[in-house]
Amino acid sequence: MAISGFGRGKTGSSSDSGAVGGASSAGFGNLTAFIDQGSEFEGKLSFRDTVRIDGSFSGEISSENTLIVGESGKIHATIKSVCVMVSGLVEGDIQASSQIVLHKTAVVNGDLIAPTIVMEEGSQLNGTVRMGRAQAAANPSAGKTHPAQGSTSGDKPANAGNPSQPHKPS
Repeated sequence: MAISGFGRGKTGSSSDSGAVGGASSAGFGNLTAFIDQGSEFEGKLSFRDTVRIDGSFSGEISSENTLIVGESGKIHATIKSVCVMVSGLVEGDIQASSQIVLHKTAVVNGDLIAPTIVMEEGSQLNGTVRMGRAQAAANPSAGKTHPAQGSTSGDKPANAGNPSQPHKPS
């Protein structure tokens, strides 16, 4: 297990050429655990600080901070975190309360749910994307306009100037 990247980001430089930049500069903290290439884990992974995975993991991942999936990382799991940065392979859904970043080498086969999603050119996503607060993501019908609530032709409803009156279809 390599530990040559711990604490990096305080000066913004890294000696690890495969490092995913931005974890520290995004304000999500320093790397506190590292699962190196060639390592394989299965089960439930739960952590509070930033973790980088360059090996293989199957199961569930939940984090109160940042998960970094390195270029050689292969994840078969559902992921719930504050921030998820992917450069490798993820098979499973990713839900982040802050942001999801797919770097150019990322391949994700699953759904993304986050307020902010960044996809670099070259990244691959096979799934759906839902952006918004976690509460809205938990209730898929929240925020959707129903035909009785508004016009589908782009015209304003008759009561657009007075929201206290219920809309009556014409």
